[in-house]
Amino acid sequence: MATIVVKQIGSPIRRPAIQRETLKGLGLNKMNRTRELQDTPAIRGMVAKIPHLVKIIEEKA
Repeated sequence: MATIVVKQIGSPIRRPAIQRETLKGLGLNKMNRTRELQDTPAIRGMVAKIPHLVKIIEEKA
């Protein structure tokens, strides 16, 4: 299955709780951390909710 590499580029400090929880759901909690996640509609939706905090840096087939 395809995967994407997501990097945290923003701090969750002074952000709404739902945005902090979305970061935790992606497995991110500190600046500049990266995670390789499966490319599913659920993961894409989570990334789309917090585009100011995360960035997709790589897409693998």
